[in-house]
Amino acid sequence: MNVEKIYRDANALLEGHFLLSSGNHSRFYLQSAKVLENPKTAETLAKELASQIKKYNLKIDTVCSPALGGVLAGYELARSLGVRFIFAERVNKKMTIRRGFEIVKGENILMCEDIITTGGSALEAAKVAIDMGANIVGYAALANRGFCKRVGSDLETSPTCKLPSNLPFFALEDFKFDIYEPENCPLCKDGSIAHKPGSRGN
Repeated sequence: MNVEKIYRDANALLEGHFLLSSGNHSRFYLQSAKVLENPKTAETLAKELASQIKKYNLKIDTVCSPALGGVLAGYELARSLGVRFIFAERVNKKMTIRRGFEIVKGENILMCEDIITTGGSALEAAKVAIDMGANIVGYAALANRGFCKRVGSDLETSPTCKLPSNLPFFALEDFKFDIYEPENCPLCKDGSIAHKPGSRGN
């Protein structure tokens, strides 16, 4: 499966001058919502990700995603795996699991995002699930931004990766782009102005 082509065909691999959530700048930006707006494409990607995960023989009871970005990816992955789906969300800037979702003590949960950069949001949601009694068995995403080492990849883990090293991380593809600190950004030096896309920008 050519995941990069799927993103490009959906106009989800953007090229320009972007302000990232970290405050750094990049020439490229992944916008998975553009891929997932097509249900058949979402299903195809989730089935491919599920097939990778099934080879690992994990015991998975539930898939949990941080809202908003991970919800569609997580739901489709849960459907492909044949398990329950729940999501975590921010309330007053604090991650929480609510809406009547319950977790049984020892329930095996796979955390799923649309894109994993450093894994901060997924880890934050996982901690909430753990506090409710969950056993986190792994992490998954459609796309990996290259900071965390996924199963089957030769990329090494960056010091900025927040995912636990003792649990598997599954993703369909690595998208490793150059990232610049604002004061050292060559795009800024060329006179370009960074703009912020995505769920926290527009």
